[in-house]
Amino acid sequence: MTKQIILLVAFCLMCSCSSTVSRNSPEEELVEYTLLTPSDFRQRISEAPIAYLPLGTIEWHGEHLPLGSDGLQSFEFMKLLAREAGGIVLPMLYLGPDSMRIIKGEVYYGMDHILNQEDRKEYYPEQQLDGSCYWVPDELFKSILENSIQQLARAGFKIIVAHGHGPSTQTVLKYWEEWEEKYGVLIYTCWASNVRGEYDEESSSLAGEGIGIMTDHAARNETSLMMYFYPDLVRMDLLPADTAQWPVGVWGVDPREYASLELGRQAVDYHLERMKGVLESALESLH
Repeated sequence: MTKQIILLVAFCLMCSCSSTVSRNSPEEELVEYTLLTPSDFRQRISEAPIAYLPLGTIEWHGEHLPLGSDGLQSFEFMKLLAREAGGIVLPMLYLGPDSMRIIKGEVYYGMDHILNQEDRKEYYPEQQLDGSCYWVPDELFKSILENSIQQLARAGFKIIVAHGHGPSTQTVLKYWEEWEEKYGVLIYTCWASNVRGEYDEESSSLAGEGIGIMTDHAARNETSLMMYFYPDLVRMDLLPADTAQWPVGVWGVDPREYASLELGRQAVDYHLERMKGVLESALESLH
């Protein structure tokens, strides 16, 4: 099978995630790419040529959160941001890169193994965590992402916001300059350490207090965001009641003690305002 065929198959699998349930109420404007008619598309892109690309996974996020938490968080945040700043939201990319190790002949990805140092509070032995099904090699993901950006530029977008799963977002930060020059677009993430040397001190400080957009793994921040976006899907009762027992596959501040819907609301409100300002400045720079 040629590399091109492999890429095509991977891309088709990626696009199958477009069945993400929309939570639009009748009075909310449609911002999802998949739901727009061509006339809707023309209107929205003429007003603000911004594309939002949620970088998701189907990955273990503790016993208490859905396997699709990465994509659910980024997709819902981007819908809100599109209604504030304009633009169009793509379906999430559920394939993504991550660390990979072979231990005693077994292959482990990401959270399967990265916390297996015995001196860590989060320690657990390497294991295949149930449900994780997203990994692709770095070069293949780079190709998927670059082809997505090329297609978005061809469709008329001038600004692309790509954010979500940590290693996926890191790929954006690694190649943004090359892709901007190649395709004539401006590329952003939602982290404090953004592209083109930008660094937001206040945002970084607040992220340390849990007010971020996907700045841990299934811990205080992500759990709070999921409580805000999908409270009915968060199952805190499935975590160990004894806080001396650390939950498997959770990295960050203990969600059992510090996560809350209100913290999720604060994070969303703050970063909506911050990112709206970033995108308004980016739109102005195009003129």
